[in-house]
Amino acid sequence: MSKLRQISLAAVAAALVAMGAGVASAQGTDGDGKGGRVFVPNQAPAKEGDRMAAGYVAPRLSFGQPDLSGVWSNASNTSMTRPGKFKSLVLSNEEEAKARAENPSNIRQATDDNQKTEDGLLDGKDLASGRGYNAFWIDPGNTYANVKGTWRTSWIVDPPNGQVPFSEEGRKLMSTSGGRGSRGRGSGYDNPEERGAGERCIVGFGGSGGPPMMNVLYNNNYEIVQSPDHVVIVVEMNHDARIIPLNAQHKPTALNPYLGDSIGWWEGDTLVVETINVNPEGGSQVRLTSAGKIIERFTRYSDSQVLYEFEVNDPALYSQVWKGEVGMNKVDGQVYEYACHEGNHGLIGILEGGRAADRKGVDIREKGDRDEG
Repeated sequence: MSKLRQISLAAVAAALVAMGAGVASAQGTDGDGKGGRVFVPNQAPAKEGDRMAAGYVAPRLSFGQPDLSGVWSNASNTSMTRPGKFKSLVLSNEEEAKARAENPSNIRQATDDNQKTEDGLLDGKDLASGRGYNAFWIDPGNTYANVKGTWRTSWIVDPPNGQVPFSEEGRKLMSTSGGRGSRGRGSGYDNPEERGAGERCIVGFGGSGGPPMMNVLYNNNYEIVQSPDHVVIVVEMNHDARIIPLNAQHKPTALNPYLGDSIGWWEGDTLVVETINVNPEGGSQVRLTSAGKIIERFTRYSDSQVLYEFEVNDPALYSQVWKGEVGMNKVDGQVYEYACHEGNHGLIGILEGGRAADRKGVDIREKGDRDEG
């Protein structure tokens, strides 16, 4: 990240809050360990099934738990599923460098709006192009993910094709109103409740809060706080806090939290979290029925990375239990509040557009799920 951007991200914090957006990402400079994301390709594990780098011993907190605390980032060019241009899970160094150079997001970061110091990045002149953000305001990551010493083309590792294994029955279920396929969230314009939770600033869009917790356009930071009987994961987008009691029982199913009902326990040096009863409006990238569950595992892989694994089990939707691995890289910095609600002019504009359509006698409702969440 350029020196200009390091300075600007701090300098525009007050302006962003005044505009109603969250403070810019705390990731800063890649690779130098000074106020930014610490990205160091990890040494390989001793053997394939290991959850720690070869010879690594995780530090301990005063009450004995492995130390997962701190700020971590999953920002990268890697996404949940594998793009068709990639034929395997792992890229060589040369393949990753080529894919990174060709990645549209990275090209946009380098060329969008001819960003130069003298251009006046904050004067809003680009808004006439019809979009809310130029590349100055986003921080999706600029490399593919390095997980356990290898460059990855998808978070999904099983099935081997890197795709979500919907069953035929699951696809049919998702196409029904019960699966929100016929009239999805974000399709109506009559009131705020017809919009998705992400648009309404209730949860982060794109599944950032999870589970599983996925990378998005910006604000891909997570702060882990530990105590003897709870773990809290503060999600930068949308300043969600996952409060996970340890060695506890699940809550009554009548309670249907946006990010699900999570409990955790330790298996050796790995924190295991089981989540059920995920609210379908919660914005997760993963669909579940009421019988489905997600298991997450957090292991301190090295000084600079937490290995984050997830598995999704829902026989009503999927032909198998499917699994993923994510590298969460250390961030030397703090997470600022993403104050999405303050000045959420987008929601006002959406509903005003609906009223304009009413006056013209036009039905602009859309089929399916178009919410960012």
